[in-house]
Amino acid sequence: MKRRFFLRSCGAGAVLLAGGLSHELQAAIRRNPDKIKPIEGSWFEFQHHNMAEGKYWDATLKSFTAKQWEMKVKETADCGIRYLVLLDVAINGKTFYPSSLQPQHEMGCDDPLETILSAADKYGVDFFISNDYFGDYKNPYFLMTDPEINKLRLKGMNEIAEKYAHHKSFYGWYYPNETGITGYYDDFFIDYVNASSAEAAKLTPKAKTLIAPYGTRNVKADDQFTRQLEKLNVDFIAYQDEIGVEKTQVEESAGYFEQLYRVHKKASRARLWADVEIFRFEGEIYQSALLPAPAERIVRQLEAVSPFVEKILVYQYPGLLNKPGSQVFAGHPDSEILYKELYKHKVLNNK
Repeated sequence: MKRRFFLRSCGAGAVLLAGGLSHELQAAIRRNPDKIKPIEGSWFEFQHHNMAEGKYWDATLKSFTAKQWEMKVKETADCGIRYLVLLDVAINGKTFYPSSLQPQHEMGCDDPLETILSAADKYGVDFFISNDYFGDYKNPYFLMTDPEINKLRLKGMNEIAEKYAHHKSFYGWYYPNETGITGYYDDFFIDYVNASSAEAAKLTPKAKTLIAPYGTRNVKADDQFTRQLEKLNVDFIAYQDEIGVEKTQVEESAGYFEQLYRVHKKASRARLWADVEIFRFEGEIYQSALLPAPAERIVRQLEAVSPFVEKILVYQYPGLLNKPGSQVFAGHPDSEILYKELYKHKVLNNK
Protein backbone atom coordinates (compact mmCIF):
# COMPACT_ATOMS: atom_id res chain seq x y z
CA MET A 1 0.00 0.00 0.00
CA LYS A 2 1.45 3.36 -1.02
CA ARG A 3 1.21 6.18 1.47
CA ARG A 4 2.41 9.74 1.15
CA PHE A 5 3.50 11.62 4.25
CA PHE A 6 3.10 15.41 4.03
CA LEU A 7 3.96 16.05 7.65
CA ARG A 8 4.93 19.65 7.21
CA SER A 9 2.64 20.89 4.47
CA CYS A 10 -0.58 19.03 5.34
CA GLY A 11 -0.25 18.34 9.05
CA ALA A 12 -1.32 15.28 10.99
CA GLY A 13 -4.65 14.82 9.22
CA ALA A 14 -3.05 13.83 5.93
CA VAL A 15 -0.92 11.25 7.69
CA LEU A 16 -3.89 9.68 9.42
CA LEU A 17 -5.76 9.41 6.13
CA ALA A 18 -3.02 7.03 5.00
CA GLY A 19 -4.50 4.42 7.36
CA GLY A 20 -2.96 1.45 9.03
CA LEU A 21 -0.94 3.31 11.65
CA SER A 22 -0.90 2.15 15.24
CA HIS A 23 -2.83 4.24 17.78
CA GLU A 24 0.47 5.05 19.49
CA LEU A 25 1.94 6.47 16.29
CA GLN A 26 -1.23 8.37 15.44
CA ALA A 27 -1.08 10.06 18.85
CA ALA A 28 2.61 10.90 18.41
CA ILE A 29 1.97 12.45 14.99
CA ARG A 30 -0.93 14.53 16.35
CA ARG A 31 1.37 15.89 19.06
CA ASN A 32 4.18 16.71 16.62
CA PRO A 33 2.68 17.11 13.14
CA ASP A 34 5.61 19.16 11.84
CA LYS A 35 8.39 17.11 13.38
CA ILE A 36 11.17 15.89 11.12
CA LYS A 37 14.04 14.20 12.85
CA PRO A 38 17.41 15.83 12.11
CA ILE A 39 20.28 14.06 10.41
CA GLU A 40 22.35 12.75 13.32
CA GLY A 41 24.81 10.52 11.51
CA SER A 42 26.51 9.70 8.24
CA TRP A 43 28.69 7.14 6.61
CA PHE A 44 32.32 8.17 6.21
CA GLU A 45 35.12 6.84 4.06
CA PHE A 46 38.72 7.23 3.00
CA GLN A 47 38.06 5.96 -0.51
CA HIS A 48 34.79 4.89 -2.09
CA HIS A 49 34.63 1.16 -2.72
CA ASN A 50 33.02 1.62 -6.15
CA MET A 51 35.40 3.71 -8.27
CA ALA A 52 32.72 4.91 -10.69
CA GLU A 53 30.49 6.13 -7.86
CA GLY A 54 33.33 8.01 -6.12
CA LYS A 55 34.34 9.92 -9.25
CA TYR A 56 33.94 13.39 -7.72
CA TRP A 57 35.80 12.90 -4.44
CA ASP A 58 38.11 9.89 -4.36
CA ALA A 59 41.18 11.68 -5.74
CA THR A 60 40.71 14.57 -3.32
CA LEU A 61 40.30 12.34 -0.28
CA LYS A 62 43.33 10.28 -1.24
CA SER A 63 45.51 13.40 -1.04
CA PHE A 64 44.11 14.65 2.29
CA THR A 65 46.72 15.37 4.95
CA ALA A 66 46.16 14.66 8.63
CA LYS A 67 45.17 18.30 9.14
CA GLN A 68 42.63 18.11 6.35
CA TRP A 69 41.06 14.95 7.77
CA GLU A 70 40.75 16.68 11.12
CA MET A 71 39.06 19.64 9.47
CA LYS A 72 36.62 17.37 7.64
CA VAL A 73 35.61 15.65 10.90
CA LYS A 74 35.15 19.07 12.51
CA GLU A 75 32.99 20.16 9.58
CA THR A 76 30.66 17.21 10.06
CA ALA A 77 30.50 17.80 13.80
CA ASP A 78 29.71 21.49 13.27
CA CYS A 79 26.61 20.63 11.23
CA GLY A 80 25.14 18.58 14.05
CA ILE A 81 26.29 15.12 13.05
CA ARG A 82 27.00 13.05 16.14
CA TYR A 83 27.63 9.62 14.63
CA LEU A 84 30.01 8.68 11.82
CA VAL A 85 30.12 5.19 10.35
CA LEU A 86 33.41 4.21 8.75
CA LEU A 87 32.53 2.14 5.70
CA ASP A 88 35.71 0.08 5.55
CA VAL A 89 39.16 -0.23 7.08
CA ALA A 90 40.56 -2.13 4.11
CA ILE A 91 39.75 -2.67 0.45
CA ASN A 92 41.34 -4.31 -2.58
CA GLY A 93 43.88 -6.16 -0.44
CA LYS A 94 45.20 -3.06 1.35
CA THR A 95 44.35 -1.35 4.64
CA PHE A 96 43.77 2.30 5.53
CA TYR A 97 45.91 2.00 8.66
CA PRO A 98 49.36 0.52 9.41
CA SER A 99 48.70 -3.21 9.58
CA SER A 100 50.63 -6.45 9.91
CA LEU A 101 47.90 -8.25 7.95
CA GLN A 102 47.95 -6.47 4.58
CA PRO A 103 49.94 -3.69 2.90
CA GLN A 104 48.69 -0.14 3.38
CA HIS A 105 47.11 2.17 0.81
CA GLU A 106 49.26 5.15 -0.14
CA MET A 107 47.43 8.21 1.13
CA GLY A 108 48.34 11.78 1.96
CA CYS A 109 48.17 10.84 5.65
CA ASP A 110 50.25 8.12 7.32
CA ASP A 111 47.45 6.83 9.55
CA PRO A 112 44.02 8.18 8.54
CA LEU A 113 42.23 5.99 11.09
CA GLU A 114 44.21 7.40 14.01
CA THR A 115 43.70 10.90 12.64
CA ILE A 116 39.92 10.77 12.34
CA LEU A 117 39.48 9.13 15.75
CA SER A 118 41.69 11.75 17.39
CA ALA A 119 39.67 14.47 15.67
CA ALA A 120 36.41 12.81 16.74
CA ASP A 121 37.69 12.75 20.34
CA LYS A 122 38.25 16.49 20.07
CA TYR A 123 34.96 17.43 18.42
CA GLY A 124 32.55 15.10 20.18
CA VAL A 125 31.75 12.64 17.40
CA ASP A 126 31.09 8.93 18.00
CA PHE A 127 32.52 6.53 15.41
CA PHE A 128 31.32 3.11 14.40
CA ILE A 129 34.45 1.43 13.01
CA SER A 130 34.15 -1.09 10.21
CA ASN A 131 35.48 -4.64 10.66
CA ASP A 132 35.92 -5.26 6.90
CA TYR A 133 36.64 -5.34 3.77
CA PHE A 134 39.69 -7.57 4.05
CA GLY A 135 38.57 -9.40 0.90
CA ASP A 136 36.59 -8.68 -2.27
CA TYR A 137 33.61 -6.56 -1.19
CA LYS A 138 31.77 -7.54 -4.40
CA ASN A 139 31.43 -11.11 -3.10
CA PRO A 140 29.74 -10.74 0.30
CA TYR A 141 28.65 -14.38 0.51
CA PHE A 142 32.29 -15.47 0.24
CA LEU A 143 33.41 -12.86 2.77
CA MET A 144 30.82 -14.03 5.28
CA THR A 145 31.31 -17.77 4.86
CA ASP A 146 34.94 -18.45 3.91
CA PRO A 147 36.83 -19.78 6.99
CA GLU A 148 40.11 -18.07 6.09
CA ILE A 149 38.48 -14.70 5.50
CA ASN A 150 36.62 -15.07 8.78
CA LYS A 151 39.91 -15.66 10.57
CA LEU A 152 41.44 -12.64 8.84
CA ARG A 153 38.49 -10.46 9.85
CA LEU A 154 38.82 -11.47 13.51
CA LYS A 155 42.55 -10.79 13.39
CA GLY A 156 41.77 -7.40 11.92
CA MET A 157 39.32 -6.64 14.71
CA ASN A 158 41.94 -7.59 17.29
CA GLU A 159 44.55 -5.40 15.62
CA ILE A 160 42.17 -2.44 15.33
CA ALA A 161 41.05 -2.76 18.95
CA GLU A 162 44.65 -2.90 20.16
CA LYS A 163 45.62 0.20 18.18
CA TYR A 164 42.52 2.37 18.44
CA ALA A 165 39.97 1.24 21.02
CA HIS A 166 41.44 3.61 23.62
CA HIS A 167 39.85 6.54 21.82
CA LYS A 168 36.71 7.83 23.54
CA SER A 169 35.21 8.29 20.06
CA PHE A 170 35.51 4.55 19.38
CA TYR A 171 31.80 4.12 20.03
CA GLY A 172 31.16 0.86 18.27
CA TRP A 173 31.61 -1.52 15.35
CA TYR A 174 29.95 -1.53 11.95
CA TYR A 175 29.62 -4.75 9.94
CA PRO A 176 29.54 -3.71 6.26
CA ASN A 177 28.99 -7.07 4.56
CA GLU A 178 25.40 -7.39 3.42
CA THR A 179 23.00 -9.61 1.57
CA GLY A 180 19.63 -8.34 0.52
CA ILE A 181 16.64 -9.27 2.64
CA THR A 182 14.36 -11.49 0.57
CA GLY A 183 11.55 -11.75 3.05
CA TYR A 184 13.98 -12.78 5.79
CA TYR A 185 17.64 -12.50 6.69
CA ASP A 186 19.92 -15.23 5.34
CA ASP A 187 21.07 -17.61 8.07
CA PHE A 188 24.72 -17.13 7.12
CA PHE A 189 24.28 -13.38 7.52
CA ILE A 190 22.97 -13.86 11.05
CA ASP A 191 25.94 -16.13 11.78
CA TYR A 192 28.35 -13.50 10.42
CA VAL A 193 26.81 -10.73 12.53
CA ASN A 194 26.72 -12.83 15.69
CA ALA A 195 30.32 -14.03 15.26
CA SER A 196 31.45 -10.43 14.77
CA SER A 197 29.50 -9.28 17.83
CA ALA A 198 30.93 -12.09 19.96
CA GLU A 199 34.45 -10.94 19.08
CA ALA A 200 33.52 -7.29 19.61
CA ALA A 201 32.22 -8.11 23.09
CA LYS A 202 35.54 -9.74 24.00
CA LEU A 203 37.65 -6.89 22.66
CA THR A 204 35.51 -3.85 23.50
CA PRO A 205 32.79 -4.82 25.99
CA LYS A 206 31.19 -1.38 26.04
CA ALA A 207 31.13 -0.89 22.26
CA LYS A 208 27.84 -0.78 20.36
CA THR A 209 27.19 -2.60 17.09
CA LEU A 210 25.51 -1.52 13.86
CA ILE A 211 24.35 -3.06 10.59
CA ALA A 212 22.60 -1.39 7.64
CA PRO A 213 20.83 -4.03 5.52
CA TYR A 214 19.16 -3.54 2.17
CA GLY A 215 16.06 -5.23 0.80
CA THR A 216 13.93 -3.12 3.15
CA ARG A 217 10.91 -3.27 0.87
CA ASN A 218 11.00 -7.07 0.93
CA VAL A 219 10.78 -7.60 4.69
CA LYS A 220 8.02 -9.99 5.76
CA ALA A 221 7.20 -8.44 9.12
CA ASP A 222 5.81 -11.62 10.63
CA ASP A 223 6.63 -13.98 13.49
CA GLN A 224 9.51 -15.62 11.62
CA PHE A 225 11.17 -12.23 11.03
CA THR A 226 10.57 -11.35 14.67
CA ARG A 227 12.38 -14.53 15.73
CA GLN A 228 15.30 -13.59 13.51
CA LEU A 229 15.50 -10.16 15.13
CA GLU A 230 15.48 -11.81 18.54
CA LYS A 231 18.39 -14.01 17.45
CA LEU A 232 20.41 -11.21 15.82
CA ASN A 233 23.01 -9.90 18.29
CA VAL A 234 23.32 -6.27 17.25
CA ASP A 235 22.41 -2.99 18.94
CA PHE A 236 21.22 -0.89 15.98
CA ILE A 237 19.80 -1.75 12.56
CA ALA A 238 19.73 1.19 10.14
CA TYR A 239 17.71 -0.09 7.20
CA GLN A 240 18.47 1.48 3.83
CA ASP A 241 15.51 3.41 2.46
CA GLU A 242 16.70 2.50 -1.06
CA ILE A 243 15.45 5.70 -2.66
CA GLY A 244 18.82 6.62 -4.17
CA VAL A 245 19.25 3.21 -5.81
CA GLU A 246 15.71 3.54 -7.22
CA LYS A 247 14.35 0.36 -5.67
CA THR A 248 11.73 2.23 -3.64
CA GLN A 249 9.63 5.32 -4.26
CA VAL A 250 9.51 8.00 -1.58
CA GLU A 251 5.75 7.56 -1.14
CA GLU A 252 6.27 3.86 -0.33
CA SER A 253 8.99 4.33 2.26
CA ALA A 254 6.78 5.20 5.24
CA GLY A 255 4.81 2.00 4.83
CA TYR A 256 7.92 -0.16 4.95
CA PHE A 257 9.35 1.60 7.99
CA GLU A 258 6.02 1.48 9.81
CA GLN A 259 6.08 -2.32 9.40
CA LEU A 260 9.64 -2.39 10.71
CA TYR A 261 8.62 -0.26 13.68
CA ARG A 262 5.98 -2.78 14.66
CA VAL A 263 8.17 -5.86 14.31
CA HIS A 264 11.13 -4.27 16.11
CA LYS A 265 8.86 -3.26 18.96
CA LYS A 266 7.65 -6.83 19.19
CA ALA A 267 11.18 -8.28 19.13
CA SER A 268 12.44 -5.79 21.76
CA ARG A 269 16.11 -6.17 20.84
CA ALA A 270 17.88 -4.12 18.16
CA ARG A 271 16.82 -0.48 17.96
CA LEU A 272 15.46 0.81 14.68
CA TRP A 273 17.40 3.49 12.81
CA ALA A 274 17.23 4.64 9.19
CA ASP A 275 19.90 4.84 6.49
CA VAL A 276 18.54 7.55 4.18
CA GLU A 277 20.13 7.75 0.74
CA ILE A 278 20.82 11.38 -0.20
CA PHE A 279 22.25 10.62 -3.63
CA ARG A 280 21.19 10.06 -7.19
CA PHE A 281 23.21 8.59 -10.04
CA GLU A 282 24.78 10.59 -12.82
CA GLY A 283 23.94 7.82 -15.27
CA GLU A 284 23.37 4.11 -14.95
CA ILE A 285 22.70 2.82 -11.45
CA TYR A 286 25.86 1.43 -9.77
CA GLN A 287 27.88 2.18 -12.91
CA SER A 288 28.15 5.98 -12.67
CA ALA A 289 29.01 8.74 -10.25
CA LEU A 290 26.94 9.58 -7.18
CA LEU A 291 25.48 13.09 -7.19
CA PRO A 292 23.66 15.03 -4.47
CA ALA A 293 19.93 14.40 -4.74
CA PRO A 294 17.45 17.29 -4.82
CA ALA A 295 16.81 18.66 -1.34
CA GLU A 296 13.05 18.49 -1.81
CA ARG A 297 13.27 14.71 -2.32
CA ILE A 298 15.52 14.25 0.69
CA VAL A 299 13.20 16.23 2.97
CA ARG A 300 10.33 13.98 1.91
CA GLN A 301 12.50 10.95 2.66
CA LEU A 302 13.17 12.28 6.15
CA GLU A 303 9.48 13.01 6.65
CA ALA A 304 8.60 9.46 5.65
CA VAL A 305 10.81 7.67 8.18
CA SER A 306 10.78 10.16 11.07
CA PRO A 307 7.68 8.82 12.90
CA PHE A 308 9.11 5.31 13.03
CA VAL A 309 12.84 5.42 13.72
CA GLU A 310 14.94 6.48 16.67
CA LYS A 311 17.69 8.15 14.63
CA ILE A 312 18.40 9.05 11.02
CA LEU A 313 21.76 8.47 9.38
CA VAL A 314 22.50 9.36 5.76
CA TYR A 315 24.59 7.92 3.01
CA GLN A 316 26.64 10.03 2.97
CA TYR A 317 28.32 13.29 3.99
CA PRO A 318 31.68 12.78 2.17
CA GLY A 319 31.29 13.84 -1.44
CA LEU A 320 27.59 14.70 -1.25
CA LEU A 321 27.64 17.45 1.39
CA ASN A 322 30.13 20.28 1.81
CA LYS A 323 29.75 23.35 3.95
CA PRO A 324 29.80 26.43 1.69
CA GLY A 325 33.33 27.80 1.58
CA SER A 326 34.78 24.59 3.04
CA GLN A 327 38.57 24.53 3.14
CA VAL A 328 38.41 20.75 2.75
CA PHE A 329 35.95 20.56 -0.12
CA ALA A 330 35.59 17.07 -1.59
CA GLY A 331 32.78 16.16 -3.95
CA HIS A 332 30.40 17.47 -6.55
CA PRO A 333 29.83 21.26 -6.75
CA ASP A 334 26.13 20.77 -5.99
CA SER A 335 27.08 19.41 -2.56
CA GLU A 336 27.29 23.00 -1.27
CA ILE A 337 23.80 23.73 -2.59
CA LEU A 338 22.40 20.64 -0.88
CA TYR A 339 24.09 21.60 2.40
CA LYS A 340 22.49 25.05 2.31
CA GLU A 341 19.05 23.65 1.50
CA LEU A 342 19.16 21.05 4.28
CA TYR A 343 20.42 23.71 6.69
CA LYS A 344 17.46 25.86 5.68
CA HIS A 345 15.10 23.00 6.47
CA LYS A 346 16.79 22.66 9.91
CA VAL A 347 17.78 19.03 9.45
CA LEU A 348 21.46 19.95 9.46
CA ASN A 349 23.15 22.02 12.17
CA ASN A 350 20.26 21.12 14.46
CA LYS A 351 22.15 21.43 17.77
